[in-house]
Amino acid sequence: MEKFRFLTSGESHGPSLTAIIEGVPSGLNIDIDFINNELKRRQQGYGRGNRMQIETDKIEITSGVRFGKTIGSPITLVIKNKDFENWQKIMSSAPEDITDEKTFSVYRPGHADFAGSIKYNQKDLRNILERASARKTAIEVAVGAVAKLVLKQLGIEGSSEVTQIGCACSPEKFHEEIDLTKEKGDSVGGKFTVVYKNIPIGLGSHVHWDRGIDGRIAQAIMSIPAIKAVEIGTNPLGIYGSNYHDEFVKNNEGEINRQSNHAGGIEGGITNGQDLVVSAVMKPIPTIMKPLKSIDSKTGQQAQAHYERSDVCAVESCAVVAESRVAWVLVNEVLLKFGGDSLEELLKNMSKNL
Repeated sequence: MEKFRFLTSGESHGPSLTAIIEGVPSGLNIDIDFINNELKRRQQGYGRGNRMQIETDKIEITSGVRFGKTIGSPITLVIKNKDFENWQKIMSSAPEDITDEKTFSVYRPGHADFAGSIKYNQKDLRNILERASARKTAIEVAVGAVAKLVLKQLGIEGSSEVTQIGCACSPEKFHEEIDLTKEKGDSVGGKFTVVYKNIPIGLGSHVHWDRGIDGRIAQAIMSIPAIKAVEIGTNPLGIYGSNYHDEFVKNNEGEINRQSNHAGGIEGGITNGQDLVVSAVMKPIPTIMKPLKSIDSKTGQQAQAHYERSDVCAVESCAVVAESRVAWVLVNEVLLKFGGDSLEELLKNMSKNL
């Protein structure tokens, strides 16, 4: 069940990344500067690679917006890959341009190369790398920025924070951990937390397994490249129920409050009005300068894994992507609950129901 839905396309070194979004209410002001700033946030972070020095991502809107406002029709977003000028023949769609340049056949441990090449019957692993690359998250952040613009109109704001890099749990130690990792020719992962505030009660549902908003959020974040774990609220391991569950109290005005938020804003698959708190763990990026053992898919012989330029650490960037993915889910659930083909109608429906 989707109200806010989209498809993306494009390869890491192709001409562009594209998204078509359906379901954005009409009358929404589209702030291009805000979208581009979100793209810039994704490119920042200590430990990023040389690709970020090449690409300065900017959004182009080719449909669905007129004079700065959405008109209710599908919105098309485009990000042009500047690096494509160096890959035009390599990534050409024309059969007469076929070339062996930049092809590779040695699996990279931790990437989609092995399983993807078998699933799609591809001999050149470049055909798997190009779409499996985290480069595609750039257009996803642009989609997330549009979702955030809707949420802002509803008073819902999100943010993220990196809480761990490798073994370092203090921000003062993060750069040191990344520098040491880079010196060793290795990569390092970490953990981050996404928080959204002013969430209305009642998004999601307990009536079917696929309607719980916690499951939808977990799936959205878990499918980010390199994410290996997702938590909502406080990790309950080692905590007794009497200390974990968020007790109800009344304030002096007779309003129902909580003294804690271990549930992370969701109970029974439904938002409960508290802050939505989601944490995720990102594995070390598998493309590393330190050679790993692998197999050449063409010869079947032992080989060193293929290396392509990459980041040492991208946890901060990944947190921005996660913000965007949570925004997708929230906008979809808001539209499912309150409805509205225009922003004015959506705001009116929400004011009646809250």
